[in-house]
This record gives sequence, C-alpha cells and structure tokens, in this order.
Amino acid sequence: MTTLQKYGQIGTDAVRQLRENKLRAGLPFMINVDELSADQCYLEMPNGDIQLVELNARNNDFKLVRTLSVTETEQIRSQFQLRVL
Repeated sequence: MTTLQKYGQIGTDAVRQLRENKLRAGLPFMINVDELSADQCYLEMPNGDIQLVELNARNNDFKLVRTLSVTETEQIRSQFQLRVL
C-alpha cells in the first residue's frame, strides 16, 4: 500500500466513524454524490431512511425533495459500502 493509499484509508475510516457517531447521536449524516446537482445531497437519517434534499439558500436549510425507496436506499448503501446501524 502506498503512502497516498494509506492516507486515503485513514480519511475513509474517519468519515465512517463520523457517520456512525452522528447517526448514533440521533443526527443525520450528509452524503454528497457527484451525480447530483451542486445544491442537492442525500441525508441519511438515524431511522435508516435516506432523503434527497436541496439546499434552501434563503434560510440556509435543507428542503426535502423526496425520501428514497427501499431499493434506492439499498443501492446508495451498496455504492458507498455503508452498513446499516
């Protein structure tokens, strides 16, 4: 494993730990995906749902676009190798 790969793995491990800590604390975790527009992202909720949200620039908050289906949620988890907590 190269030095760059080691640093990449350290970063990935840190983000996975942050995700787990946030969800266990009852807070959502943001998942950014290049395929979405710049003002959209996914929020993984502590109850396991994943929502597509859009940044509402007026009040600096998120606006729910829709909650993903079970199949879509499984695809996102598979794509990013996220285990269900």
